[in-house]
Parts: sequence; C-alpha cells; structure tokens
Amino acid sequence: MSDINSQLLHIVIGGELLCVTPDNCEFKDLDAVDFVGAFGSYAEARAAWKGASQRTVDNAHMRYFILHAHKLLDPAAEKK
Repeated sequence: MSDINSQLLHIVIGGELLCVTPDNCEFKDLDAVDFVGAFGSYAEARAAWKGASQRTVDNAHMRYFILHAHKLLDPAAEKK
C-alpha cells in the first residue's frame, strides 16, 4: 500500500450462521447477509460492528464480522 494513501478499508457484515460444528460455520442465507458498511478506520468499523451486534443480541446465531479489506487489496503490505 502506498504511503501517500493511508486509508485502511474495513467492511462490516453479518448474518445468521449455520454451524455444523464449532469449527465449521457458514451463513445460513447469503441473500440475507447484512452489509453494515465500509469504513476508513478500524475504530469506525468497530463502532458499527458493536452497534449491529447489540441490535441482534437476542439471536444467538447472528454474528457480525470486521473484514480488513485493505489487507485483501494489498496482501504484500502485511509482510513489510
């Protein structure tokens, strides 16, 4: 990633999971995945993740995730 652009893209998504075993989970319905948003910092993404998670706290199968999209865009950046 270029030093000129220090933006770190984070994507927050979530949905109901179907777990066969604790190590084998997948989204129950990909059409129902909740795209919370894309954020330029981890702090913003975490705040959005926390809000979405708290809204669905009564459903034990709902999970939200923060995807570090900047690592997907430039995988070599991790090795620097």
